[in-house]
Amino acid sequence: MSVKAEWIAVDWGTSHLRVWAIQDTRAVGEARSDKGMGRLARSEFQDALLELAGGWLDDAPVDVIACGMVGARQGWVEAPYATVPVAPLSGAPIRVPQTDPRIRAYVVPGLKQLKPTDVMRGEETQIAGFLALNKDWDGVICLPGTHSKWVHVSAGEVVSFQTFMTGEMFDLLSKTSVLRHSVGDGWYDDAFREAVETTLSKPESVAARLFGIRASDLLEATEGAVSRARLSGLLIGAELAAARPYWLGQQIALIGASGMSEIYAKALELQGVPATVADGQHMTLAGLNAARKLLEH
Repeated sequence: MSVKAEWIAVDWGTSHLRVWAIQDTRAVGEARSDKGMGRLARSEFQDALLELAGGWLDDAPVDVIACGMVGARQGWVEAPYATVPVAPLSGAPIRVPQTDPRIRAYVVPGLKQLKPTDVMRGEETQIAGFLALNKDWDGVICLPGTHSKWVHVSAGEVVSFQTFMTGEMFDLLSKTSVLRHSVGDGWYDDAFREAVETTLSKPESVAARLFGIRASDLLEATEGAVSRARLSGLLIGAELAAARPYWLGQQIALIGASGMSEIYAKALELQGVPATVADGQHMTLAGLNAARKLLEH
């Protein structure tokens, strides 16, 4: 069946490109590729988009609303950061100049924090989507991922946030460090919980505990699945210890891929902290829909 888009939603990260054909607020088509921002020169962004979404277009111009690293300095167009405290969508998206006549392309600006310095691109759209679907919500939103974000939200604004490189550290340690010989597939909840508790109580011990994963493999033939869960627990426990001022005594929401959000929910549950889990893709689409409403033609 032929798909035509009333408008096109785009999540454009460093590694991947995801596009949806939207009718009203409902996705009627979806496509993705590995042509993320990191692989493209500025002159190549439009072709990468049309390669996936060109079949959804007619002669009349269609709005394309994009979030993520597409708005970075090296992206399709630089979308300046808005400074917190500010609404996650602080103004209309930035127009991409000189596009194919069949599209009007816009990029959602990211957010920046001056003290301590921090930035986000893409997460602001998920936050906006969550707030659009949960009116008058105040609390802390955690967005697990390669670079996890802890975001304090109040009165519809992002008040402050902090980024942790936990996901990237897990990837590097499990694939390129000495731990690559010990970390395998699979999962053990008990090993994860024990490791979370270890670094939550003694975060200064994390470097030593990490090498303990290798030693346990060599001396005790520890299963690779146990080592994987232990590595994840040590890193997330250290993150939670540092992010304690954000989650302690707060209403918490988790936005991200279901598997990762559930892991963070388990870690928070160990501290008696319940969390609402929201699907990352659903929040992205809701946020891009909110961004489109800010446009004036």
